Amino acid sequence: MKIIIVFGTETGESEFVAGDISDALGDRHEVVVENMKNVDIGSLDFNALYIVVCSTYGEGGMPSSAMPFYKALSKRRPNLSSLSYAMFGRGDSTYTETYSQGSEHIDRILSELGAVRYGEYGREDASDWDAPEDLAIEWAEELIEIVETGNEGVA
Repeated sequence: MKIIIVFGTETGESEFVAGDISDALGDRHEVVVENMKNVDIGSLDFNALYIVVCSTYGEGGMPSSAMPFYKALSKRRPNLSSLSYAMFGRGDSTYTETYSQGSEHIDRILSELGAVRYGEYGREDASDWDAPEDLAIEWAEELIEIVETGNEGVA
């Protein structure tokens, strides 16, 4: 299976998480990791599963590297009904009203444009002591099992 992991980050932490997921899945799948700021929405691969790893910045905003992707989708509004994706949001639950909102902006626009989300919405909470890479890898392994069995899971 081809997997394209795209990440949105402000400080680089989501890039590390994306790399950890890639390392965990790369021995069994073709995996590419790309910063969202470099994604050309005109060249999306509808045969791949996109895994989106996105942090939250400020008061519920998207990180700067996710903004070009979001703006391009919002402006061009392509039909993404053949696109499959999964979402792993990062944030801090001590900010209860804005926890993990950066990823939710991306999730909403993908959903509005018809993309199909697979599996549970993965979330990392910076306020707990769980290692983000451990959470992300466990989530990704469960996701791949869902995709390989042909179930969308919870969307």
